[in-house]
Amino acid sequence: MSSGSAPADVRGPIVTPDQEGFDIARQAFNLAVDQQPAAVAMPVDAQDVAATVRYARGQGLRIAPQTTGHNPRPLGDLGEFLLLKTSALKDVEIDAGSRTARVGSGVQWTDIVPQASDMGLAALHGSSPGVGVTGYTLGGGIGWYGRKLGLASSRVTAVELVTADGEHLRADHQAEPDLFWALRGGGGDFGVVTALEFELFELQQVYAGALFFPWERTAGVLHAWHEWTANAPEEATSLGHIVQFPPFPEIPEPMRGNSFVIVETVFLGDEAAGEELMRPLRELGPAMDTLASVPPAGISGLHMDPPDPVPGVSGHQLLGDLPPEAIDAFVEQAGPDSGSPLMSVELRHTGGALGRTGEGDGVVAAVPGSFLLYGVGLGLPPEAGEASSAACERLTAAMSPYQIGAFLNFVEQAARIDQFFDPEIMSRLREVKERYDPDHVIRANHSVV
Repeated sequence: MSSGSAPADVRGPIVTPDQEGFDIARQAFNLAVDQQPAAVAMPVDAQDVAATVRYARGQGLRIAPQTTGHNPRPLGDLGEFLLLKTSALKDVEIDAGSRTARVGSGVQWTDIVPQASDMGLAALHGSSPGVGVTGYTLGGGIGWYGRKLGLASSRVTAVELVTADGEHLRADHQAEPDLFWALRGGGGDFGVVTALEFELFELQQVYAGALFFPWERTAGVLHAWHEWTANAPEEATSLGHIVQFPPFPEIPEPMRGNSFVIVETVFLGDEAAGEELMRPLRELGPAMDTLASVPPAGISGLHMDPPDPVPGVSGHQLLGDLPPEAIDAFVEQAGPDSGSPLMSVELRHTGGALGRTGEGDGVVAAVPGSFLLYGVGLGLPPEAGEASSAACERLTAAMSPYQIGAFLNFVEQAARIDQFFDPEIMSRLREVKERYDPDHVIRANHSVV
């Protein structure tokens, strides 16, 4: 297969293993995952996506859609796949009057959040500005406003996609309603998404920031934060975060090479109310305090996610209500005396609107439990990856008495999707898959078949 053999209606490049640029084209965000597809396509627009899908089918290839390459490990062997990168589909349209946005499937949150913020609007984005809007949203989307405003997938109003037979469709509550349901939380297994439309929210300012405490105070700070969450209003979304910053030159002082326990919070309220809300945690005496009233764009870097591709290994759980001994178990596995190599381990406070269903929701209507656990360590070199994997396994084993499930976006290894959904939902998802992709041509990172 070669780019020269593609028909004239395929306008974007198709790169094969024997061509220059293949290694860059196939790269995932997680550098510990070595993607080896049969070829990589980079269509220039939705029409080109459709032509590329038809071409791949004619070549006997299956199709794996991808934008940024976050969470690529579950895809597995790509030897019989065309890796279809939608990175060029970068259109962003914001209608301030109706508070809606339409974005191409190559758009990352950093492409839309600042624009919306300048208009006094906010999107239900996640903690990492470099994540693709489409993948995040198709998996459900838990973000900084979640406890008040719910899941990102519940705010989607339409999805445009190319099906496995090369047809371009628009799915919403009226047109292709079963497909629309499946796409909102069921992942990208039903076609190659080319655009999303979703609600925005009027928001001028939030009170947000982080409290950094010395690492040796981890137990006391996390117990205090855990007690604080019991009465936190839904307007507040927060997390307790243990971070071991590597000694890399791109990391600013005083974080570089140091370790902290951090409380990160976004509060949908004014500065006076925010200061009163955070007073009990501020009184613990942080070493650094960045809490302030900022526009929505001001929280993009709050979680300090790496902006560039890195090699990683992770572990994840959804947790129910946690007794104090659960915090002790968490600190024992990830705190200052643990010997853990994990760079980042966090407990996100969920509940509130995240736990409530709404009329017309998609597959993922709510997130059970009260907390979300996520830990990540270096995935390369191999010995570092092995150490990180073992540490993730110890962490999740220690917290397993409190586990009540998992959330698709955070499951970064191969897993059966029926672990996430009950049999009735799985049956309906598979019916949608068979209707729109009976030959199982499209393969998302978490496939429903």
